Amino acid sequence: MTQSTPQTLRAELKFLADLNAPLVYLPSKGGGDQTEHVGNYRTREMEIHDAREHLPAPDLDAQGFMLLTQRSAVSDFYDVEAVRSTYHAELGELLKRVTGAQRVDVFDDTRRSSSVAKQRQHGARDPANIVHNDYTHESGKKRLADFFADSPDELHRLKRQRFAIVNAWRSIGGPIVDHPLVVCDARTVREQDLVAVERRDEKRNGELQVALHDPGQRWYYYPRMQRDEVLLFKTYDSAVDGRTRFTPHSSCKDPRAPADAPARESLETRCLLFF
Repeated sequence: MTQSTPQTLRAELKFLADLNAPLVYLPSKGGGDQTEHVGNYRTREMEIHDAREHLPAPDLDAQGFMLLTQRSAVSDFYDVEAVRSTYHAELGELLKRVTGAQRVDVFDDTRRSSSVAKQRQHGARDPANIVHNDYTHESGKKRLADFFADSPDELHRLKRQRFAIVNAWRSIGGPIVDHPLVVCDARTVREQDLVAVERRDEKRNGELQVALHDPGQRWYYYPRMQRDEVLLFKTYDSAVDGRTRFTPHSSCKDPRAPADAPARESLETRCLLFF
C-alpha cells in the first residue's frame, strides 16, 4: 500500500458487507480477549485524509467531530480515581465551553491498547476495528434513561430538553503512530448507510449502528495525536433539526508505521450533554 499524497493515509476499514447474515455486535471484554463479531463484514482499502491539513475547522453539528488542545492535570490516565476526580471535571468544563451545554455528565471511560501486554496489565480493550456508531435513534434515549434510572423526576425533566452524547478520545501514552482513530464526515453519510444491530455484552444489551460502505463517504484522521489533544465526536443527538446526530468511526492499521512503533494507548470518555 502507498499513500496518494503526503497527508493521505491508505488503509483498510471493515464495513458491513450486506444484510444477509445475523447481526450481533460483541464488544471486547478487555484484558487480552479475542472477540469475534457476528455478521457479514468486508474490508475495503480507503483514502483517509489528514484533517489537520484538509479540514482545519470541523464542527460537531456539521462534520460531527473536532480536535481541541486540552492539557490535563492527570499524569496517569490508568489511575481510575484521578480520572474520575480530576479529568471528568476538566472535560465537563471544556465541553460546556465549546458546545454551549448547560450540564455535562460523564458515564463511561474505556481504555484501549494495541498491545496485548498492556491490555492484560490494565484490563484495557483492543482498538475497535469495525466501522460503527455507538448509539441509534432508540438506544441514545435508553442510555439516558438507564443513567437516571434512580432519579425518575430528574429524568422526566431532562427528557424535555435537547441532549447529546459526545465521546472524548485522547492518547494516554505517547503520540499515536499506529492504529489511529478515524472518523467519517457525517455530512457524507446517508441515512441508509447506518444499520442498527444488537450490542450484547455481560453488563447490558443495547443497540448500535454499523456502517455500509458508500463511495461518497469521506474519512479523516489526525496524524500523531498528542497527549494534550482531545478528539470530540458526537454519537447521538436528540435534535432532529438537520444537525449531525451520528458519527461513524473506527480504527485502522497504518501500513506506514514502523515495525517497532509504540503501542497505541487511548482513553475514550462518553458524556451526556444537556442544552
